Amino acid sequence: MTGIDDLPIRDELRGKSPYGAPQLDVPVRLNTNENPYPLPEPLVERIAERVREAARTLNRYPDRDAVELRTELAKYLTRTAGHEVGPANVWAANGSNEVIQQLLQTFGGPGRTAIGFEPSYSMHALISRGTGTGWISGPRREDFSLDVPEAARAIAEQRPDVVFITSPNNPTGTAVDAETVLALYEAAQAAKANPAGALVVVDEAYGEFSHHPSLLPLIEGRPNLVLSRTMSKAFGAAGLRLGYLAAHPAVVDAVQLVRLPYHLSAVTQATALAALEHTDTLLGYVEQLKAERDRLVSELRALDFEVTDSDANFIQFGRFADAHVAWQEILDHGVLVRDNGVPGRLRVTAGTPAENDAFLEAVRAVKKEQNA
Repeated sequence: MTGIDDLPIRDELRGKSPYGAPQLDVPVRLNTNENPYPLPEPLVERIAERVREAARTLNRYPDRDAVELRTELAKYLTRTAGHEVGPANVWAANGSNEVIQQLLQTFGGPGRTAIGFEPSYSMHALISRGTGTGWISGPRREDFSLDVPEAARAIAEQRPDVVFITSPNNPTGTAVDAETVLALYEAAQAAKANPAGALVVVDEAYGEFSHHPSLLPLIEGRPNLVLSRTMSKAFGAAGLRLGYLAAHPAVVDAVQLVRLPYHLSAVTQATALAALEHTDTLLGYVEQLKAERDRLVSELRALDFEVTDSDANFIQFGRFADAHVAWQEILDHGVLVRDNGVPGRLRVTAGTPAENDAFLEAVRAVKKEQNA
């Protein structure tokens, strides 16, 4: 039978696996960092209204530049992230993954490289490979924080074209401060992988859950600095697939060189606009999840687990002699968490209070069974 390796695919894709987490039918699913709260009914009704309006003109292409949506996203960032931006600073796409893909298509590609500091979001490396961009794995400390001198040294030696800084970091939950971003930005420009310097992408997919302010103000006066965000997490809209970036207008102009025509459907734009009308309600759910996250951290530490400080809506915990065995034992109790391949550690998403109680009962039972 014909398999992938029998096809004329690119050599750098051979032997690789697609991104994905197990999709299992279990009582409690806490493995994909989704917001557990369904959209409130008034928002559902508003989405229906906006989609109904959009449906009347589905015979026409959608707004190619998503001007109304970018305007509202800019207002949201200005209000919540501590720095004024306008629609010329914002670009939207089908999830932050497409934002990353467009950035790599524009600033990476064959003969160019990108660096990230692992463990980190695995899609950075996967999309790099998919766009023909060479991938470089940079260092982290044993506690998963960024060692700035070592990271800067790696940038100086490797001279990458694109640098990824993830804050809060997935899967560890750790955040970085503005001083770290500025140090690595300067290191990337000094390395001068090409005459125009290097692009630095700050991935803030979980930014609304952080104890720290957004790094958005750092884009001021730094045309090679980009902030990436998503509506999947804080807005509880993972099924919407809407991500966006904020940057100098020249970056927004540049990614339009590679974006597919009419890449955001009229339905997607209408739904996102409806969600932005209910920002305050949705951010109220974020505050509940932050409280639940902090409760989980305290409870896990009381059970003598090692827990990485988290600024996200998930927690990395361990250590286990065999993380995958522990993952299966927790699953046997009806709770699905994530094995990201970090030695000795698992990741759990903060869910509803009831879901979190079920998770804690499961890990207590597993710990008791292991000590029996």
